[in-house]
Amino acid sequence: MSHNHSHEITSHNRSFAIGIALNVIFVVIEFGYGILADSLALMADAGHNLSDVVGLLLAWGAAVLATKAATEKRTYGFRKATIIASLASAILLFVALGGIAWEAIGRFAHPKPVEGMTVIVVAAIGVVINTLTALLFAKGQKDDLNIRGAFLHMSADAGISLGVVVAGILMMVNGWLWIDPIVSLAIVAIIFIGTWGLLQDSFNYAIDAVPKRIDIGEISQYMLSFDCVDHIHDLHVWPLSTTEVALTVHLVVNSHSLDNRFLWTLQHHLHDQFGIEHATIQVENSMGENNCMLDQYKCS
Repeated sequence: MSHNHSHEITSHNRSFAIGIALNVIFVVIEFGYGILADSLALMADAGHNLSDVVGLLLAWGAAVLATKAATEKRTYGFRKATIIASLASAILLFVALGGIAWEAIGRFAHPKPVEGMTVIVVAAIGVVINTLTALLFAKGQKDDLNIRGAFLHMSADAGISLGVVVAGILMMVNGWLWIDPIVSLAIVAIIFIGTWGLLQDSFNYAIDAVPKRIDIGEISQYMLSFDCVDHIHDLHVWPLSTTEVALTVHLVVNSHSLDNRFLWTLQHHLHDQFGIEHATIQVENSMGENNCMLDQYKCS
């Protein structure tokens, strides 16, 4: 049996705190001016930003839980909470999208005048705030599904707010009232596309599917590359959290004696090349019964 017990989880507490504070303030401002300007685009964007705040809170709470020590009952601690938070965030976004789309469709039948300048100014503030928030999560989004979700959402929000600015200009210049619900539906479409990938990844993580970044075929080939390994079976790879991956496997070997660094080398390669944080390896002898050889081949 071989494990890597490096369970350090990068802290994004400061990023979460700043991002949530900025977006709560902006949601209040945007929704208030959306009502005053009677702009569905502003109110739709405010509703989406509110769901992002909830999503950030979920992700933050899950990240804090993931740092809690393991117990006899929860031997992996609360690391799975990060996956549950990502899935909940994606579902929450889809619920918000349905409400925005329904209201936008209704506006086509009953268009309302919109205060273009108010829309432009408020949405421009949104571009700045969403861009700053996205940059807070830019560094960690490559290795953490939670952080990637936050980064993608805030990046999309920056683009959406820019679209609202354009809508405000068109309403001022041309008086096109229908542009407001059009932009709202465009917001829905853009968010739907970005959120669909997050939903798929979160669901796959929740059911212990092999993470996309892991090539299980390459892992098999690597293990079979050793002359002493005849074949492998019961190879399983699954996510422990949005940042950690576990592996279990049975190696069937053709030798009664292996170098005492064999498992050590194997485990460290799995960690360094494939990002496997927890590797549990059982060695069996193909020359006789499937005897467990763990005691003989401990890591040095």
